[in-house]
Amino acid sequence: MLTHIVVWKYRADTAQATREEHVALLRSLNSIVPGIVSFSVGFDTLHSPRSYDTGLLAVFRDRSVLDAYSVHPDHVKVVEFGRSITDLMAKVDFED
Repeated sequence: MLTHIVVWKYRADTAQATREEHVALLRSLNSIVPGIVSFSVGFDTLHSPRSYDTGLLAVFRDRSVLDAYSVHPDHVKVVEFGRSITDLMAKVDFED
């Protein structure tokens, strides 16, 4: 299994409706390729000073599934949208 974690910090001028659109687009990616074991996206609820605004946690069967997901056209579009509305993005991928 390969775990994929991504977090986004939105620009201060990013409207709530745009943030919600981003989360909806992320959630739409949960079945774009076979081999996604689990997929979860949500807004931060604690709002601590070090918190990011939105997080994604996905588990893929193996590296080949993550590779297929990464280059899928639907994923690429959402990545580009996310880049346009965020100040920071961080991710980590690890085998479990």
